[in-house]
Amino acid sequence: MPHTSPTDGWTTCALGHRHWGLAGAAGLLVHRAGPTGTEVLLQHRVEWSHHGGTWGTPGGALQPDESAVDGALREAGEELGLTAADLVLGVQSVDEHGGWSYTTVLAVPAGPLDPAALRLNPESTAVAWLALDHPGVELHPGLAASLPGLRDLIG
Repeated sequence: MPHTSPTDGWTTCALGHRHWGLAGAAGLLVHRAGPTGTEVLLQHRVEWSHHGGTWGTPGGALQPDESAVDGALREAGEELGLTAADLVLGVQSVDEHGGWSYTTVLAVPAGPLDPAALRLNPESTAVAWLALDHPGVELHPGLAASLPGLRDLIG
């Protein structure tokens, strides 16, 4: 069961969108060079979650006074079993919605990273390396909207 925090809850940003996380949210976009181009490690979100059934980054609500990097790493640990030692952290990208933001922390694997070896919590039904340019799955709407800018940061 996920730890509850005083910053867990729904809020509406200045753009009129409904978001989870009273203090904002953060996630981790792990990427690597694949045989046919850049691949990203995405999780399939369980149906009962916000935008359930879509694929996105491990992430969620920030806890009080938690940095985006710490929050993204905590969520990746809770949802996939990833640790800071598994990753080399890169740049951050902030998707600002007016009073609410989602920070994507980019990272590359520190070594081989097999999705089958990860420990999924109940928020995920699967995890896989997918092609960045053509993932072939339905993406979480927030990730889909941010992807053009994230592609530029990945290179």
